[in-house]
Amino acid sequence: MSSAETNNTSSPSSSVDSEVGKAVVDLGLATRTEVEFCREQQKDASQRSLADILIEHSFITVNQAKRIKTQLEERKTTQIPGYRLICKIGKGAMATVFKAKQVSLDRVVAIKVLPRRMSENPEFVDRFYKEGKAAARLSHNNIVQAIDVGVSPDRFHYFVMEYIEGKTLYDIMQPPAGDGKTFSEAEALDIIIQMADALVHAHERGLIHRDIKPKNIILTPAGVAKLTDLGLARAVDDKQAAESEAGKAYGTPYYISPEQIRGDVDIDFRADIYSLGATMYHLVTGRPPFDAETPTAVMHKHLREPLTPPDHINTALSAGVAEIIEVAMAKKREERYSSTRELLEDLGAVRNNQPPMHARKAVDLDSLAKVEETGKTVDIAPAAPAGTVLAAPGLQLAALITLAISLFLNLVLLLLVLKR
Repeated sequence: MSSAETNNTSSPSSSVDSEVGKAVVDLGLATRTEVEFCREQQKDASQRSLADILIEHSFITVNQAKRIKTQLEERKTTQIPGYRLICKIGKGAMATVFKAKQVSLDRVVAIKVLPRRMSENPEFVDRFYKEGKAAARLSHNNIVQAIDVGVSPDRFHYFVMEYIEGKTLYDIMQPPAGDGKTFSEAEALDIIIQMADALVHAHERGLIHRDIKPKNIILTPAGVAKLTDLGLARAVDDKQAAESEAGKAYGTPYYISPEQIRGDVDIDFRADIYSLGATMYHLVTGRPPFDAETPTAVMHKHLREPLTPPDHINTALSAGVAEIIEVAMAKKREERYSSTRELLEDLGAVRNNQPPMHARKAVDLDSLAKVEETGKTVDIAPAAPAGTVLAAPGLQLAALITLAISLFLNLVLLLLVLKR
């Protein structure tokens, strides 16, 4: 590769070379010793950038050099006091997430930055800060920890949080980013138990997540599941927010609860239970519970279409897991778990090869309710004691009518005989 070509990926200035060197080390592409070696080589090669030398010695590739250049340019436009941005690790419709170094504590963090176009919308800014405040109320090993929120001198709103090394469940499941993995029952149980425990923590503090889905669950290399993105989180008792959102469907179509689709005002913890059940369904079957060509069609199925039992798709599933999912995903929230802790207890029971008692009770009660709703009640008279067969008034009347008819017929026969 020519010097002119590599100069397109990095500036030859010493300040940029210094930033390139830091980025390469922070990203784990080369060690400090290797970078210093290339800096020494650079002294003997006039007008060549550090990136050129790193490429020449195969420490980085041309594409990596280009990405580093792009990230350095993004850093210049997003300066946050006290933090040094390392690289971009994610981008969504609402924000960009950077890996960064918190200078004061010398630790790696993740920083979510609201784009400038969103910063001009008070509703987005308000929601952004609510996410930070909601996360700050929680302290649990399976929930990404909030660290700080603020606005930079150049008016970028940011939210600093714990940095998690790992992939989202969505990335693990979905090719090409993932490997198309379908989780075993044991693996799915382990992840969902951790999420249920995190939700118990949140729900007992009056907070509902409202967007539980595979994209919002990060799995570390050690198998620790972390719940993230509290952008739609809301306090159950926040009546003002609930009324302002009335009639609007907040959530993700594949995993959203029926009451969220309707835009009900009194959303509670059972919406998260439904979404967690839908997430578990996806993990153990390899597909979401409902699918269609449009988001609207998917949500209509959540409202109206019966759920295909997960063990009909994955026949290797235990009955217990299927029961838990079906109760968690009941369309009427009154038929779901009455608390997140009950769900957690059932998950633990199934993992220990025990039946899910709360789900089983819910299924039995539901069956009885259907019988009561559709069946007809018949009064059965008690058996009469021996010798009192005609004790019931109804039977007495029937006997008298029969006797009268018999007498009448006998009389008619008698008259006919006399006429002869």
